[in-house]
Amino acid sequence: MLYALSLLAGIGFLTLGGEALIRGAVAGARRAGVSPLLTGLVVVGFGTSAPELVVSIDAAINQQPDIAVGNIVGSNIGNILLILGLCAIICPMTVQPQALRRDGVVMVAASLLFIGLAWGGALGRLDAGLFIAGLVGYLVWAYLSERQQTIPAAEMHTSEADEMTKLPKTGLTIIVALVLGLGLLIGGSQLLLYGAIGLAQAMGISEAVIGLTIVAVGTSLPEMAVSIIAALRRHADVAVGNILGSNIFNILGILGVSAFLQPLPIAARVGAFDQWVMLGAAGILMLFLYTGMRLSRVEGAFLLAGYIVYLALSFSVINAT
Repeated sequence: MLYALSLLAGIGFLTLGGEALIRGAVAGARRAGVSPLLTGLVVVGFGTSAPELVVSIDAAINQQPDIAVGNIVGSNIGNILLILGLCAIICPMTVQPQALRRDGVVMVAASLLFIGLAWGGALGRLDAGLFIAGLVGYLVWAYLSERQQTIPAAEMHTSEADEMTKLPKTGLTIIVALVLGLGLLIGGSQLLLYGAIGLAQAMGISEAVIGLTIVAVGTSLPEMAVSIIAALRRHADVAVGNILGSNIFNILGILGVSAFLQPLPIAARVGAFDQWVMLGAAGILMLFLYTGMRLSRVEGAFLLAGYIVYLALSFSVINAT
């Protein structure tokens, strides 16, 4: 019971902390005169991935690589199958071809890069450098391509920043939001890891499974909140763009930083099963989007059903270390 309560409290703190950090960062960016385009592309993109970042770094530093890697791989699977599945059921989602050709292709390329670098059984500092260089290259490419012309992708990233309402107004409240958000993220990550590891040991479940499922869903709640709100407001491009961007940040940014701080061994089940599910989910999403430039309710239900099957397999047949 103590482990379960710690896990739930950690998820709650991470959710609140991520929300406070995003709102404080967006308000600070606006106050500093940063363009809505850059705010949506970088600030919101990094902000929604802040829980994954803090948890994976914490796990890596504390010699818990299965949770550090599982959190990212599981988040990317959940972002597509769970979050976009739910959003498409709420509102069929269209996507602009310009955003799809760049962000969708980069997401698949990042997944393939992870599989290639993880082939040797671990991610080291050289691999981390490649991830981070890839992220910098993507951000520069995205900003320059969107700044030079008015394209739907630019409008999408601008809309991501505009989705943030009720922001802190003064310099003091912005600082309070940033400090509070960071504190909640750090405290929440500690509680989440304590509860997750204790629960895994008590139930005889591997840390990899806990990281790939419970921890991954818990740290993905900011992405879920932003995407569902966008779907309810009929801003489908924001929801799809948020998930594509988040998956890119997760692999290139978070795994890059985590592996740089501490080399990360890859769990056997991740190499044999989960990384292929991650790549398969990305491929299916691209197929659905390319065939009609939209994600229908039926396709959303298919994605959601796929996530249920993935969870069932994770906790039964493929509960391996």
